[in-house]
Amino acid sequence: MTEHLPEWERERFDRLLDRVMASLPARLHELLEEAPLIIDDCPSVELLEEMGLDPDLDDLCGLYSGIPLTERRHDASGELPETIHVFRRGIIDEAGGWDPCTDEEGRACGGDDEVMQQIRITVLHEIGHHFGLSEGDLSALGYE
Repeated sequence: MTEHLPEWERERFDRLLDRVMASLPARLHELLEEAPLIIDDCPSVELLEEMGLDPDLDDLCGLYSGIPLTERRHDASGELPETIHVFRRGIIDEAGGWDPCTDEEGRACGGDDEVMQQIRITVLHEIGHHFGLSEGDLSALGYE
């Protein structure tokens, strides 16, 4: 979905993002200098449609844009820089929202801890793409 978030949600999300980022190893922070992390409320309708997603039904948590390290050529020039986008709305929805709850199977969902876990999964998933990991590779590692 493509609605924008109110300021309080942005601030709450960004505080949690800061906590997650502080917990990541220094090497990953160095990598983010090569492929900067861009935080948006949600992707554009055009991007979702380009990806074959329905803007009214589908959320997107993150997106890596660029050429993975495993596919780069030494003579390539003029390429757009890599970026990692993180989308607040998709992550909050995937985590189960802001209020802690349990799903139909009795698993915890929602709340700050679940949002932080989804932020971590999303950031590591997109960094994985930078290193050339496929969706299947990332799924096998638990970063779906």
